[in-house]
Amino acid sequence: MNKERAVETVLAHLSEQGGVKDPFGATHMPIYQTATFDLKKQSGEKIYDYTRSDNPTRESLENVFAKVCGGLGAVCTHTGLGAVALLFETVLKAGDQILVENDTYGGTFRMLKVYKERMNIAVHTADFCNHEAVESILKSNKIRLILVESPTNPGLKIIDLKAVAKLARTYGSIFAVDNSLATFYSQKPLELGAHFDLFSTTKYVSGHGSVIGGVLATNDPALLKDLRYFANAEGRSQNPLDVHAVSLGLPTLPLRMNAHQESALKIAQWLENHPKVTRVVYPGLKSHPQHELAKSQMKNFAGVITVDLESVELAEKLVANCELFGEKCSFGTADSRIEIPGKISHASFTAEELAAIGITASTVRLSIGLENTNDLIEDLSEVLNG
Repeated sequence: MNKERAVETVLAHLSEQGGVKDPFGATHMPIYQTATFDLKKQSGEKIYDYTRSDNPTRESLENVFAKVCGGLGAVCTHTGLGAVALLFETVLKAGDQILVENDTYGGTFRMLKVYKERMNIAVHTADFCNHEAVESILKSNKIRLILVESPTNPGLKIIDLKAVAKLARTYGSIFAVDNSLATFYSQKPLELGAHFDLFSTTKYVSGHGSVIGGVLATNDPALLKDLRYFANAEGRSQNPLDVHAVSLGLPTLPLRMNAHQESALKIAQWLENHPKVTRVVYPGLKSHPQHELAKSQMKNFAGVITVDLESVELAEKLVANCELFGEKCSFGTADSRIEIPGKISHASFTAEELAAIGITASTVRLSIGLENTNDLIEDLSEVLNG
């Protein structure tokens, strides 16, 4: 199957699309759960020696991710943050400067604090919806790496990826996009000009909340060479069991993403009309300030909604008393989830940092799962109206 196929088709034929031949013709790539391989018992173009360096199970899935992301290659990492760390290890050197969207995953900022202290990395932040502010920083500093997340989490801002890619080329920066919330099914950062498409497979990609992992894909040959070198040298590669667990969710990803979006849009519209809800942020709503931009670079708006409630007490009550929404970190699973970002996903942020991205103590993030939509609305309604 060498033809260029739609994402849905590639994901439905993982084994064939992965390009790694199993001697028994397995329709799903087997788990090669071994630390080493016998070099004397191998023949052919590809030789495996040590699973940290390479493994048939992982190579097959990496080839699939490269295809669906529109890249030359990809690396599966042991966690989503492992993908972020591998990006930094591949690109940054002591004394470099990085420019990050100010509404980016809390774990990324926590990691950047370590890099700042230990490697003297200068970290600049900006609201990437303010194009002039971003360009001003690029003009005044030698930025090695630009890292954004779009949609952002939990603010759900949409970043104009083509515009940022153009700035990156103009000022000689490497551009990486955290695509965890949109996924490659919805958005193609590499096709929009980014050097790296990175995402957590813990969330929508695996979909079942049973495994953690990450991916870094690129279409730049030199960066891919460095990426693979550091993945091996730093031990960032994902183990075969977890690779297999990630692969199990992939054939249903398009169906799940469409179901998440359909339900999330209905719930977001319902929340917009609720008197105790003061703000609803969801890219699929026409009221979203970047709704048209979202439509232009995404084909699916996923299932995360951010809302502000009329009081801190109501926010805490909603989180504590919903039956179908578990108070759990992460998002993108079959079960619906709810959290106050300042207490879980962004607990490492100060009150001032949260305020800068529009997050308050009465802000609640909802991850809409695959339950019946009416059941979810009823669950929310009973608490909000109780």
